[in-house]
Amino acid sequence: MCGRYASSRGPEDLAQIFEVEKWEPEETLEPDYNVAPTKEVYAVLDRPLKDAGDRRPVRQLRRLKWGLVPSWAKSPEGGARMINARAETVHEKPSYRRAFATRRCILPADGYYEWVTAKDERELEVEGKKKRPRKQPYFVLPADGSVFAMAGLYEFWRDRTLPDEHPLAWWVTSSVITTEAETSPLAVAPAEGPRSLSDIHPRMPLMLTPDRWDAWLDPARTDAEDLRSLLAPPPEGLMRAYPVATAVSNVRNNGPELLTELAAPEESTLF
Repeated sequence: MCGRYASSRGPEDLAQIFEVEKWEPEETLEPDYNVAPTKEVYAVLDRPLKDAGDRRPVRQLRRLKWGLVPSWAKSPEGGARMINARAETVHEKPSYRRAFATRRCILPADGYYEWVTAKDERELEVEGKKKRPRKQPYFVLPADGSVFAMAGLYEFWRDRTLPDEHPLAWWVTSSVITTEAETSPLAVAPAEGPRSLSDIHPRMPLMLTPDRWDAWLDPARTDAEDLRSLLAPPPEGLMRAYPVATAVSNVRNNGPELLTELAAPEESTLF
């Protein structure tokens, strides 16, 4: 799954990486090293510009809220629970299938956080002797330091309690698509701890390599079977993972120090 990630690149950098044609300086976000559900995040998408005579899709960098609210939802309250969409079923789930057909985006990140339960703690949890086991966070990122381009969906939701001219009348929300975690060895593994992404968690965000960006963002591609071919996992051996301080577990903590690699997990009994 993806429940927390880091996004520190500025709009100029992202615009260059993704060949963005349009972005508004007033939509600039501060670097966020602890992105959590319901926060505003950057998204890259291809869509005609509002009120433009030319209806061609334009590559844009937009601010969206993380946690998808379907257009037919009566309220936005469920958005915080819809942060992830499974690649295996995204084409058929009512909450995602319309967005999958025509409203796909890329959610840029430095990498994502995932938590591993220590072995001894895990055994206590299985035995029912401990309800809230301690967990060691890991940061997962491309081994070459490139942008982590997560496949995403976006959706529009109209708040009918507000007039059209109200700035909050329309919500634009997003979800990260996830897939099965790789079982192959990490490109760079920690000195002690997990040797593959599946050792950390059975799911991972679906990373799109640059050769798939244009096809994924193209709103003219609407055939479900054609689009499902783009959901194949990336090539193996591109990722690294390392332990970070448990401070990241508190969403109130935010800063580049959260990405600092630890020499060893804080929980020495993890593996």
